[in-house]
Amino acid sequence: MKQPFDFSGKTLFVAGGTSGINLGIAAGFAAAGARVAVCSRDQAKVDAAVVQIQSHGVEALGFRCDVRNYAEVEAALSGAHTRFGEFDVLISGAAGNFPAPALGMSANGFKAVVDIDLLGTFNVLRAAHPFLRKPGASVINISAGQASRPYKNQIHVCAAKAGVDQVTRVLALEWASDGIRVNSVAPGPIAETEGVRRLAPTPEAMAMIGKRVPLGRLGTKKEIADACMFLSSPFAQYITGIVLPVDGGTAIAGAGEVG
Repeated sequence: MKQPFDFSGKTLFVAGGTSGINLGIAAGFAAAGARVAVCSRDQAKVDAAVVQIQSHGVEALGFRCDVRNYAEVEAALSGAHTRFGEFDVLISGAAGNFPAPALGMSANGFKAVVDIDLLGTFNVLRAAHPFLRKPGASVINISAGQASRPYKNQIHVCAAKAGVDQVTRVLALEWASDGIRVNSVAPGPIAETEGVRRLAPTPEAMAMIGKRVPLGRLGTKKEIADACMFLSSPFAQYITGIVLPVDGGTAIAGAGEVG
């Protein structure tokens, strides 16, 4: 199938882009010709991701950083900017999760997820602003269905992702005058990701999740990458401040439950 998007000559930075959905996004943009920089906490994953992205025939950089540490985030973004120039697309996707009821969760456990998802999103976007193309940059936060629907055993993610969506809306307003668009993509259950494996640790649980999706199946990482490329393409120049569910209809199917 012919690649519907062309990001040749464009630069993408993906925070958390060394595994799962985020690596799938990085690979999708690379296949469309973009230069790609990624960061995460695990140097081995950073190195492996760079090799995978380079296999698409594009330049790639990787940085080890913890999105909870503003100075580390700023250093990674600055390093990528020095090599590639202004970012045309910024994806903030670093996230943490583990299923647990509120009464079975420590304060530190709750804080860890909020710090990675919400504080990390703020750190990435705030530190990236000087390096974004103005006008023209597309910023996309990776949200989740938990931002708008209550899920048992997910109080930390529900709280954090709701905050992420509000960060999206506020910065869409504040940065519109710079010509920067800010949106969120909220993936549904995506096949071959750690998040789905944790929430559905058995084949039976996995099949049950797929059956709950109105379209009757799990999504793919490519489908999330395609949504991000659409939002960053000329076809979406008048779209900002939205939360786009890419979930096979899960968002309209009612409240979700895990475990």
